[in-house]
Amino acid sequence: MKQLTYTLIRKTQGRRIYDITAEVKKWIEGAAITTGLLTLYIQHTSASLLINENYDPDVTDDLERFFDRLVPDGDPLFLHTVEGEDDMPAHARTALTAVNLAIPVIDGKVALGTWQGIFLFEHRHMAATRRVVLHLIGE
Repeated sequence: MKQLTYTLIRKTQGRRIYDITAEVKKWIEGAAITTGLLTLYIQHTSASLLINENYDPDVTDDLERFFDRLVPDGDPLFLHTVEGEDDMPAHARTALTAVNLAIPVIDGKVALGTWQGIFLFEHRHMAATRRVVLHLIGE
């Protein structure tokens, strides 16, 4: 049994869903583990991870609009506004999504479905540098 880790660093340009599938697949292909489990963990409280459709870009656009409606910026409900009106909504969006994912690795490949991709969901309006820790265990 082997274990490997890697930190994927992604610069974002503000609130949007970013496809990181190719970067994850590239790392897995060089890992020399054919069967195992990949865990992804984002080290932030205002960004999250998703697995969703990567074929039609309307899906990510629709998700962004859905979250804009569900957790609007500047909602008077929120007291925490230390870093601006998108600060607490970013934390709420993270709480509603995921900060970690677990994906099987089979035959040296991430076992995603046909139309599935791995996404970093940036919840802040400002550009940021995000860190996603990848941990692979297997043989």
